[in-house]
Amino acid sequence: DHQIVSMPMPSSGGTLLAQMLKMVSYEDLSKYQMNSEEAVQIMVEAERRAYADRAEYMGDPDFIEDKTQMLISNDYLKSRWKSFDKNTATPSKDVGKIINPNQKESTETTHISILDKFGNAVSVTTTLNGLYGSKTVVSGAGFFLNNEMDDFSVKPGVPNMFGAVGGEANKIEPNKRMLSSMTPTIVLKNGKPYIVVGTPGGTTIPTSVYQSIVNVIDFKMTPSSAVNSAKFHHQWLPEVVFVEKNFPENTLKILEQKNYKFEKRGGIGRTEMIVIDENGNATAVADSRGDDSVAVE
Repeated sequence: DHQIVSMPMPSSGGTLLAQMLKMVSYEDLSKYQMNSEEAVQIMVEAERRAYADRAEYMGDPDFIEDKTQMLISNDYLKSRWKSFDKNTATPSKDVGKIINPNQKESTETTHISILDKFGNAVSVTTTLNGLYGSKTVVSGAGFFLNNEMDDFSVKPGVPNMFGAVGGEANKIEPNKRMLSSMTPTIVLKNGKPYIVVGTPGGTTIPTSVYQSIVNVIDFKMTPSSAVNSAKFHHQWLPEVVFVEKNFPENTLKILEQKNYKFEKRGGIGRTEMIVIDENGNATAVADSRGDDSVAVE
């Protein structure tokens, strides 16, 4: 009973978010605990299938056939979900063509979530893409040029700095916009802003927004707990689930028995969230993973 408003292509974020939220809706997440083995498996498998589609179908809609409506349709996603097996991990090769599973990480993006006294909401994500962007400052202007060219698929099957594999849909062409992962999002409830959310984090952006929304709506968590609880991330390739260092060990042990591979890493995202209750009262949360902050005017 919520409406999700997010970023369309050439960002992959909104489409990925819609896919992941719809696929997990086929399971009753609310009967599980947050970060339990059942919930994590369901959510990871939705991530795996969505990111495989990212590599094959997503790019600048001015240059490719925009298949967003097909990708977020129930008919398509239910067919994708048929291969889900609660007893074992789905091999990534079964949901997309594997060429090169290398992984690198760097996240130089920023996000701001805003709500004014009239109830207007804004969710904004902006990026340099890599550390100091292209490392070039515009003379006399004082700002860096980004290195967004890395968001293109340099060659089909070759991963970018975030380990994201692309295909023909996102190859480099003149006048073409590169595929990003930005996912500034507003969740509406009864037609009014309910959650304003977004984060930096490269390819971890869509999964961080996805998990934060699920934490609030399905797991009934407070905004602070929804943002600051241990996060996980899977992007189809490499065939490993990244988890924060404080992730529940018992969940990892059980899922390892189902053929999941995990790798511990530093903080995933820096999610900025505002949640507005039915009385119009707002709770703003700045992620404890960074030097983020909340300001009230």
